[in-house]
Order: sequence, then C-alpha cells, then structure tokens
Amino acid sequence: MADIRVQSADFDVAAEVAAVQAGGDAGARETGPHDIGAIVTFTGVCRNDGGRLVALELEHYPGMAEEEIARVAAEAERRWPLKGLCVIHRYGLIRPGENIVLVVTASAHRQAAFEAASFLMDYLKTRAPFWKKEHLADGTSGGWVAPRQEDDEATTRWD
Repeated sequence: MADIRVQSADFDVAAEVAAVQAGGDAGARETGPHDIGAIVTFTGVCRNDGGRLVALELEHYPGMAEEEIARVAAEAERRWPLKGLCVIHRYGLIRPGENIVLVVTASAHRQAAFEAASFLMDYLKTRAPFWKKEHLADGTSGGWVAPRQEDDEATTRWD
C-alpha cells in the first residue's frame, strides 16, 4: 500500500527516501528492504519564473485529492512491480525554492521505478484536483494557472 499524503507542511526528501528504502511501504515489507535495487525520486519545486513569481497558492479538494492520488498510485502498483511508493503533495502558499510534490518509487530494477515515477507525475499533473494561483512580484495576482495541453498529451503514452 502506498504512502499518500496531502499536507501544508514541507517534507524532508532524504527522510522519505529512507523510509521507503527501510520498507516503510507494505510491498517492501513482504520481501524486505534488501530486495529494493532502485529508488527513483521526483521533487517538484516552486520556481520564480524569471523573477515574475513570489509564490504559488495551491488549493485542493480535501478527501478527493487523496482519493485520486491513491487511485493513480494503485494503478502504478498494478502496472509495475513496486517495492515501495510514496507521494506527498503540498497545498497552501509556496514560495520559490520550496517543495511542492514528492514521488518516490522503489523496485528491484530501475526501469520499473523510473516508469512508475514518470507515470505518477504525468497523472498527478492532469488528474489530481489541485489548483494553482500565481502571486506576482509586482504585488498583483496572476490568476489561476490553466491546464497545459502538453501535460494532457503526456498521459497518452500510458494508454
């Protein structure tokens, strides 16, 4: 079973990787942490967009966000032989340089870990119910960030 969290607090990437490696996920507990041969991490970080942004404000639909992330994580676990899986997504006001999202996948072999992490991020960008509002350096609001067509197109490789 995947470790899924939606939270306002920051996360410690190294601590989360160590937890997955130590067998913090049910899949790893079955065979032990020494059966993990590859761990892939993706950390999404807020950028300043060339100095234009001072923050992103992320909102989510409580309960629904966790359900959708769990649904996508379960699909990843069906598709790849994962030994561990952790997804953490933050909400609230996030400033440039701060973490937004973490995906950690563990498997006996690298290809499954890489593919599962990529799959999860493609679907988190398009299916997880989060909304981003820009806060601009000039003190104004840049409005809500629209979905990007290329993010939707990226998911077609998993059909």
